[in-house]
Amino acid sequence: MAPANPLRLIQRAWYAASFDDFNGHSDDEIVGQLIQQSNHAVELAQRDAWLAEIELLRGWLKGRNGTLLLEFNIPRMGLRADAVLVIAGCVVILEFKVGDSTVGQSALNQVWQYALDTKNFHETSHGLPIVPVLVPTGLAAGEPAAPSYASDWVRDPIALAPQQVPELLNELSQRFDSPIDPKAWQAGRYRPTPTIIEAAQHLYAQHEVSDIVRTEADATNLTDTAHRLESLILQAQQLGEKLICFVTGVPGAGKTLVGLNLATARRDIGDAHAVFLSGNGPLVSVLCEALTRDDVRRRRQAGESVTKASASKPIKAFIQNVHHFRDEALRAAQAPVDRIVIFDEAQRAWNLQKTTQFMRQKKNQPDFNRSEPEFLIETMDRHTGWAVIVCLVGGGQEIHTGEAGIGAWIDACRERFPHWRLCLSDQLLEAEYGAGEPLKRARAGNRTELYRDLHLSVSMRSFRADSVSAFVKALLDEDGDAARKALSRFSDRYPIVITRDLNAAKQWVKHQARANERYGLLGSSKAMRLRPYAVDVRLAADPIHYFLADGDDVRSSFYLEECATEFQVQGLELDWACTAWDADLRMTSAGWRHYDFSGSRWKNIHSAENQRNLKNAYRVLLTRARQGMVIFVPAGDDQDATRVPGYYSQTFEYLRGLGLPVI
Repeated sequence: MAPANPLRLIQRAWYAASFDDFNGHSDDEIVGQLIQQSNHAVELAQRDAWLAEIELLRGWLKGRNGTLLLEFNIPRMGLRADAVLVIAGCVVILEFKVGDSTVGQSALNQVWQYALDTKNFHETSHGLPIVPVLVPTGLAAGEPAAPSYASDWVRDPIALAPQQVPELLNELSQRFDSPIDPKAWQAGRYRPTPTIIEAAQHLYAQHEVSDIVRTEADATNLTDTAHRLESLILQAQQLGEKLICFVTGVPGAGKTLVGLNLATARRDIGDAHAVFLSGNGPLVSVLCEALTRDDVRRRRQAGESVTKASASKPIKAFIQNVHHFRDEALRAAQAPVDRIVIFDEAQRAWNLQKTTQFMRQKKNQPDFNRSEPEFLIETMDRHTGWAVIVCLVGGGQEIHTGEAGIGAWIDACRERFPHWRLCLSDQLLEAEYGAGEPLKRARAGNRTELYRDLHLSVSMRSFRADSVSAFVKALLDEDGDAARKALSRFSDRYPIVITRDLNAAKQWVKHQARANERYGLLGSSKAMRLRPYAVDVRLAADPIHYFLADGDDVRSSFYLEECATEFQVQGLELDWACTAWDADLRMTSAGWRHYDFSGSRWKNIHSAENQRNLKNAYRVLLTRARQGMVIFVPAGDDQDATRVPGYYSQTFEYLRGLGLPVI
């Protein structure tokens, strides 16, 4: 009997067939399909594992109705589930550990994560029960755990001996007896929303950006913005001109992803390659380390001998700290090797005062008289012919003193480099981007163009609720009605709760997180009076360990001991956040008041710039979570003049008044 070609039915599995057809195919036919779809040579151990799985599946599925998919791709993770059963009214995800006789938590988390990603990102699985099952083939039969389903109908993972699987399938067939249309289920689109770390790994492995992000029917998406940038770059090459592009976006919308997509796609294109630059040291460190580890893993799996040091070199060539790029331009007068540079969070580049002071004190440049934007444009202007600068701009993200804002870039082009063409997101007109008068002056010229698709309007970070950033903005703007309205749109999918008990807050995030979902403790860099709760923001968390270490590492975010501030987490993210709110930003009868702790008391912050930076610090902290967060507001202590209850009570009541549940 000739095997059906499963890839005509579904492209996400290496093999797909009805249970009846599967049992009609020979082992050689099935393994042949799997080998044919593999991207690299299949080792003997893998072939034997497939044969062992097929033998078990034949016994389990005989006489049943449903569809089997082998080596099913989980797009966000870049991994494949061993087998998926579309049976009765549910989806069963199987992970085999051939020969194993023990149950490891990492293996349970692996199949659990497959189930969660299928539930969250596969459209036709949103409303279905998803059952993750680990099958160590040498496991002795024991008493199976009682079925437990979360509110989204993802069952807790279970480990079963092979002989126990038929009993599970019987139970599922009885409980979920409304059949699924297998063709409709298979045709469902995957709309994954990766973390920035996952996205960078996929792009570096030469996936397309459209493969790893969801699309939004009602919003300009990443693919549109990526295409616009490529079109403008091609135009600059053809015309031999210089241009600067400004891409805007709400927090978590994917600005950094747009830049990484451009940099990875062009990292090997000779004279037209791109470099991704960021002044965000933690982001650069975490991305470089994550990409290096992933590249080493992929290449070793493919049989290549590679060291971590050798793998890191090309990565550091296309992701760099912007200050290293700037310093290199001071050492050599010629044009840089890069024709395309992408500046992440370009509004955070230093103003004239901070740059000249730094150059005088640290670089022995007493006569330096340029802002950082002006010097960076000047550096790229050394090129003969074309050059492109892409500025990624976040609104309300300024958290340092001395940041120049977008106006400095625009004025530098208009005053010193009028031959540069400006291609701007039309959202730069909004007040939160601070372009103001410089933009008005630039628009009066004839080398300024506005583009709607250079703005990313939908947050991807909070894939359960794209209006979280609007809620946070309204909260910080003291617009209670707008905050309550935004909260009502997502509170059933993206929980935000408040508490006066830090231990309760920690237990809440631990309880919410499933599988490998990452959670962590956050606090403002000015939150100096959290120390009585063993939260010391002066001890900066190492971002590499905080974001990349496993749960058994005390330095990881999972331990909820290291507190990351806005400086460590900007541009990065957690699945679940525990955010501690100190008395540095406190609600009063007159609105928000801003404080800095000095010596042994709180002092008012009078500088408008520093007030803005403190509010933006909380904006960063409140927009780090992808799935939900708990906000801890201390009760205070009457016996401590630095933590009197009144410093915190109105903040807590304000948050409760917005509709946030108390735990």
